[in-house]
Amino acid sequence: MVYRKMKIIILFIVVGQLANAQRGKINWSDDGNSYTVIRDGNIVQINPLTDSATIMISKAQLTDPETKEYLKPQSYVFNNNFTRLLIFTNTEKVWRDNTRGDYWVLDIFSSMLRKLGKKFPAKSLMFAKFSPDDVNVAYVMENNIYVEQISTGEIRQMTKDGTRKKINGTFDWAYEEEFGCQDGFRWSPDGLRIAFWQVDATRIKDYYMLNTTDGNYSKIIPVEYPKVGETPSSASIGVVTLYDRRVVMMDITGNPEQHYLPRMSWSNNIELVVQQLDRRQQVSNIILCDAIKGTSRIFLTEKSTTWVEVNGTEDDPWRWVNGGLEFVWVSEKDGLRHIYRKNRIEGTETLLTKGNYDIGDIKCIDEERNFVYFTASPEDATALYLYRVPLDRGNFIQQVESVFKKAADLFSGSLDEPDLVSSKDQKGVHQYDISPTGRFAYHSFSNYNTPRVSEWITLPNHKPVNETKSIAANIKTDEKNDVEYLRIYTDQNITVDAWINKPKNFDPSKKYPVVLYVYGEPAASTVMNRYGAHSNFLYNGDMRADGYIQVSIDNRGTPVLRGAAWRKSIYRKIGDLNIVDQAGAFKKLLQNRPYFDAERTAVWGWSGGGTSTLNLLFRYPELFKTGISIAAVSNQLFYDNIYQERYMGLPQENMKDFVNGSPITYAKNLQGNLLYIHGTGDDNVHFSNAEVLVNELIKHSKQFQYMPYPNRSHSISEGAGTFQHLSTLYTNYLKEHCPPGAR
Repeated sequence: MVYRKMKIIILFIVVGQLANAQRGKINWSDDGNSYTVIRDGNIVQINPLTDSATIMISKAQLTDPETKEYLKPQSYVFNNNFTRLLIFTNTEKVWRDNTRGDYWVLDIFSSMLRKLGKKFPAKSLMFAKFSPDDVNVAYVMENNIYVEQISTGEIRQMTKDGTRKKINGTFDWAYEEEFGCQDGFRWSPDGLRIAFWQVDATRIKDYYMLNTTDGNYSKIIPVEYPKVGETPSSASIGVVTLYDRRVVMMDITGNPEQHYLPRMSWSNNIELVVQQLDRRQQVSNIILCDAIKGTSRIFLTEKSTTWVEVNGTEDDPWRWVNGGLEFVWVSEKDGLRHIYRKNRIEGTETLLTKGNYDIGDIKCIDEERNFVYFTASPEDATALYLYRVPLDRGNFIQQVESVFKKAADLFSGSLDEPDLVSSKDQKGVHQYDISPTGRFAYHSFSNYNTPRVSEWITLPNHKPVNETKSIAANIKTDEKNDVEYLRIYTDQNITVDAWINKPKNFDPSKKYPVVLYVYGEPAASTVMNRYGAHSNFLYNGDMRADGYIQVSIDNRGTPVLRGAAWRKSIYRKIGDLNIVDQAGAFKKLLQNRPYFDAERTAVWGWSGGGTSTLNLLFRYPELFKTGISIAAVSNQLFYDNIYQERYMGLPQENMKDFVNGSPITYAKNLQGNLLYIHGTGDDNVHFSNAEVLVNELIKHSKQFQYMPYPNRSHSISEGAGTFQHLSTLYTNYLKEHCPPGAR
């Protein structure tokens, strides 16, 4: 035991603090030289350079001392000096993710394991975090913030007004769904204060879901859900001081019921930086708040005639550089997604990504080597590559231009061109998880006929750590795939990206049934050049072997890297412009591809795609003979205000646009075959969407098939046998009404 402790002490000195373990992300050390994984129940440290593994925390240390059961962490985080480990386990879902559960603190050297919040019910704590000074852990329980002293177990309640609708330290349904906000409090760097969101949903009406399956009597499940056109929840920022539990609310300009506060962080021990969006989400203010006095001032404003995107994540909204004097920010204000470096004292800014291209996401800022790494695809919006530019681009260019007349050669012939880091010979989608210091990265690649392959690389040279395990040494082509990527020019002079997945043993002299997979709204794209993107996960079998042609199209308004004008042209036109583009492109395919059987055409989609399916089937019966719509918004007035008002405006001002874009308006035109599917426990797209659509179809004597899944959510994933039933239902209906095979 002594020997093992000594090894851990040495590791602490070498690798620095390990980051919070999050699903889907690599748990890097702060110095970027290692990462951790859970392997055989142990927390293991991996050196990507050598692939050597060292057990840091054993499975025995993660075992409940009373029940002798292994805790099975969902996530974990070390404290600053590596003497303790915080473990999140026994979790349950809150809306989208498992964010409520039990937290335990492990004293690493003594192997003592203690459960936090013992006086509270099981599975009741949320978002526990060590204080930076390693004295306390803070967490949320029943919409109030608590602080527990680690050494004594003393629990102090920091906020006392939390209720189901008065929410401290976390968020209501709409904030989580539309802004990605879940964890709603932040420790100050010195650990003396906690800044937190307070969302007041007391004036928000409840949508009542009905659970009729878990007992003899039905159970009402209320969800505070602000529908489009309804006043938003009031959002405020408070700061509570630990020693006296005094709460100071930040005096942020404007009516809190007419704005959103989607991002907030500390810039130092006494100042907060907050992003404020007006209700229409057309004005973004970056606000500096004095955490002691509660005063605030607007530091930066950005405006749009459509909407301003919320950038960054809830836990990483501003990427601070130059000792916190500046931050890196993404904006579309010049018509493209570009990266800017902004000075928080002077308000000045420098454009880093000059040129006629969009950036995707910032992947890493390497201040030591003066690089900003980001994803982009200047020539092909269906692909994605890693690029970089100098972090101090403006000053750097001025210096080299004055000293070296041909400095443009450093940037592949143009000062406006970014430096391509990914291999130009590997055309498709490159993904990266880069270490905090920019030294290592986990790199994966795929395209339509190249199965996903990955490697560890070093940066900035983008060299594989191990040549035998590199992408170049292991890449394989799936010659069985027959996918065509193309651009379609519609009669409206619009160019859209699409793919066609052809059947096995394809014979162009014959005719095949065609199935269009659609989404079509601003939340997602369906036409990316990655492996497996062309497979129908719901189909029970092999669509290619059964003789189906599959198609997908990205219309205007989808979030692809084709400029802000492309993405934002859908403003106030959801259910109109996207449907025109989809139908126009599909019509061109029918005209130009004689092997498309115009009598066997189907369209299907889920959520926004279910909505598009209904609109296409109702409005273009000459193009689509069969539709399968899942969890669709049938009436745009039934969806939440943050999403719908961002992209459609306020119905009080342009009700006609909401009516024109809603499938229920055109239900009377149904001529083909419709299978409509919805979960009765859907908290996202409410079941009322299904019921009003059913009533409208009945009203007009339209025959269709209808499948409500009792007490299932938006994913229709709960309950034994659900997916198999859904898949079988979908497949049988498609085969019956859009028969497979060549003719």
